[in-house]
Amino acid sequence: MGLLSLFSKKKPEKLEKLPSGSFRIGSSGEISASTLPGAFPEDTMKEIGGIFVEAFKTAREQGIPLKELNLDYAGAKITGREAKGGAVVFLTPRKF
Repeated sequence: MGLLSLFSKKKPEKLEKLPSGSFRIGSSGEISASTLPGAFPEDTMKEIGGIFVEAFKTAREQGIPLKELNLDYAGAKITGREAKGGAVVFLTPRKF
């Protein structure tokens, strides 16, 4: 059976369209405010926001004055701004 499992296809993960909106994440990872649709997964917000919180924390520890970070992808622009140890994150999908 082990050999057969090599050829079994895994179901692809469902890709979600990134909505337009923003959210506030605290330094400990709690989401305190959001303008994103209620169906958008909170785990995804925490994952995205955690990247910004960690980047701002690392910059602060290194003495680098980082207040805003922009991630520019083909499908979306994600902007994070430092906010009292946490971050405010703005999601802007691209129109094709």
